[in-house]
Amino acid sequence: MDLLVQNRKVVLLVAGAGAAVLGLGLGLKYLRKPENLVRVGVVSQLLIHPLKSGRAASVDRVECHKLGLKSGELRDRHWLVVTEDGHMVTGRQEPRLVLVSLTCQGGQVCLNGPNMEELKFPIKQPDNPVIDCRVFSADIQGRDCGAEASRWLTRYLGAGKTFRLVHFEPEMKARRPAEKEPLFPKYEVAYPDIGPVMLLSEASVKNLSGKLDNEVTVERFRPNIVIADCEAFEEDSWEEIQIGSVRLQRVMSCGRCVFTTVDPETGIKNGKEPLETLKSYRLCDLSEKHIYKSSPLFGQLHTVKKTGILQVGDVVYKISR
Repeated sequence: MDLLVQNRKVVLLVAGAGAAVLGLGLGLKYLRKPENLVRVGVVSQLLIHPLKSGRAASVDRVECHKLGLKSGELRDRHWLVVTEDGHMVTGRQEPRLVLVSLTCQGGQVCLNGPNMEELKFPIKQPDNPVIDCRVFSADIQGRDCGAEASRWLTRYLGAGKTFRLVHFEPEMKARRPAEKEPLFPKYEVAYPDIGPVMLLSEASVKNLSGKLDNEVTVERFRPNIVIADCEAFEEDSWEEIQIGSVRLQRVMSCGRCVFTTVDPETGIKNGKEPLETLKSYRLCDLSEKHIYKSSPLFGQLHTVKKTGILQVGDVVYKISR
């Protein structure tokens, strides 16, 4: 009898604990503030930059993955030009990179540039070596795209030194932007500077153009998602947004550098603009100087909370709770 009584007590104790946990869960569910979706704009352009610092590909529909946008075989900033010792090369050092177009067709990469013959080579080259590369202060791998791609880039850039092209493959380990690690939640990228998705509004570009002698276009600032139907710099306040089935979380503002002085149509640096004008009215608060230093802020970097499909014309919602 004693054993039976003890077993009943155990069953009652377990049942009571289970009910308490269930009650706590239901209580938290109803205590949690409901989400409020507020329409803030619409997607007007989707841009993929397969080659870091290369020409953008404008697409109507993309898959949004943790490492950024993907359209067919094109993935955003998954190809990178490096020196022979593996250090990245961007439009900061070689402005004419902005005129290089990298596309993919039928399992082949196609490289095009002014006064150059098109070069085609396989996307997958498993027999080629994997190179240890350096992107800012972080190490990351890349599959060498071969001698022909190296000769093509070396001839095109004409800088008197050898360049190589590498490809970030799906099984490779992505990197964390090391300089930002102490400040932001964990997220990873392939070859982008900091964040996997960059968002900018048409109104912000128009606002800047109104202060310049020569207008600029969104392509100069290399965003992935361009938003219409909102006020200038309204995107600065969107901490979390939903577009279609995709959810994006703001990481930080995009601090701008000398790369903005490169004209995307000519590959030529145009003095100090628009960087100087941006510095006149888009510097960070003093409390954020340790993050952005003297870089003006233009556009917002996001990480992907929920993957899915993005399309031009999708409504953008700000999530508030």
